[in-house]
Amino acid sequence: MQSSRVEGNLNVDSEVGIMLPTYCEAANIEKLILELENSDFSPSILVIDDSSPDGTADIVRKLQKKFRNVLLLVRSRKMGLGTAITDGFKAFLLMKHPPKYIVTMDADYSHSPKEIPKLLTPVKEGADLVVGSRYCSGGGAVGWGVGRFLISKIANLITRFRIEARISDYTSGMRCYSTRLVKGIINDLHSQTYEIQIETIRQANVRGYKIKDVPIVFINRKKGKSKLSINEIRDFLSYIFDFNRKY
Repeated sequence: MQSSRVEGNLNVDSEVGIMLPTYCEAANIEKLILELENSDFSPSILVIDDSSPDGTADIVRKLQKKFRNVLLLVRSRKMGLGTAITDGFKAFLLMKHPPKYIVTMDADYSHSPKEIPKLLTPVKEGADLVVGSRYCSGGGAVGWGVGRFLISKIANLITRFRIEARISDYTSGMRCYSTRLVKGIINDLHSQTYEIQIETIRQANVRGYKIKDVPIVFINRKKGKSKLSINEIRDFLSYIFDFNRKY
């Protein structure tokens, strides 16, 4: 991962970094970035785009002309969520002024920017990883079918027995990481796709970092189609069930 691959102002200095992995998010990305720009925490925003054919990257480049805190990393092809998050971590760490806190979230409005302050408060108070939970009191998921709900609950139940991190949602993608944690685990992240959500918790837990969860409401994407393929579901479940796997 080379910092020269990142387009934009690499001297941006923000306490909070927002990471947005994208593939075909032209319908959502501008509105989301504009909402983040109007937030109270003045983040740096890093979009990691897998060469979306719908022009997602071009929309981000247009916004960069107005906002100096918007960064863009375009990858050569669709390479998976796990590598996108790892590349995003590395990009932030290579900056002259890395953010103290890194938030990951979906770029399709399944995660609301209004939930971000709830993630930031515990990490500023000493937590290293704060997971936005759909399953603790006050959390929820809107617009899910029975099948998706059952897959998520079963995956979380199995993972809870495996990792025992004392949180209620191991697969949520809306999170806040301390940069201290990211530096501590970055060399041991090897996930390709959605199993990155489990791997990061596992790596944090075995090293004794403080993990908490806070309630969020996940709203099924308003525009576009789901990016989760059958192969990615298979690989994700295989990762959970492989109890001999070395993380």
